Amino acid sequence: MLIIAGLGNPGSKYAGNRHNIGFMAVDAIYRRHSFSPWSKKFKAEISEGELGGEKVLLIKPQTYMNLSGESVGEAMRFYKLQPADLIAIYDELDLPPAKARIKTGGGHGGHNGIKSLDAHCGKEYRRLRLGIGHPGNKDLVHHYVLGDFAKVDQTWLEPMLDALADNAEMLVRKEDSQLMNKLALAVGAKADEDNPKAEKKPAAKSHIHQARNHAQPKALPTTGPMAEMLKKMFGNKGE
Repeated sequence: MLIIAGLGNPGSKYAGNRHNIGFMAVDAIYRRHSFSPWSKKFKAEISEGELGGEKVLLIKPQTYMNLSGESVGEAMRFYKLQPADLIAIYDELDLPPAKARIKTGGGHGGHNGIKSLDAHCGKEYRRLRLGIGHPGNKDLVHHYVLGDFAKVDQTWLEPMLDALADNAEMLVRKEDSQLMNKLALAVGAKADEDNPKAEKKPAAKSHIHQARNHAQPKALPTTGPMAEMLKKMFGNKGE
């Protein structure tokens, strides 16, 4: 079994918050695929289904963000799962809006929900970070993450969540780079821009620059018909 945990805060008050993009992602997967009705267990809302031939448990902790690990850790112990069997989806301040990244392990980056997961579930689980951007001042972060997405954000938010739901089997099959490309294309970005390993091609002007660097000026003829013609056209240098 694989657990896909979306992080957020419970209740209608927080439903549209940037901090709740993890809940939104799991809800999108739930709507797109055949999962059981939501039920309450492990201090969470859970739903069981199948993706890519593997049994999957969707989980939305109802403990509030800072205690997310209590809920997810309880589910992992119940099913005797390891950190490798967990995927967490959550908001990332340090990524621009509409960007996504996925990795296994790493630091919490100041995210309290991830701090809690690290403490209760171990650290070597896969982390799908969905960028929400940064307000530019750390004093504004609390208000920003607990604020609702702006209307302009819907131009990328809905397409990204739809693409994640459409390609959720890639998440299960660990086709991470392919999934990142799908999400990038869904929001209008070029796939290679979201692939840190993609080779950067030199700009076109570099070819001209290289040609200029390597071209050696040819000496003008001093004798023969060409030299005589040049003298008639331009005269001798000293004249």
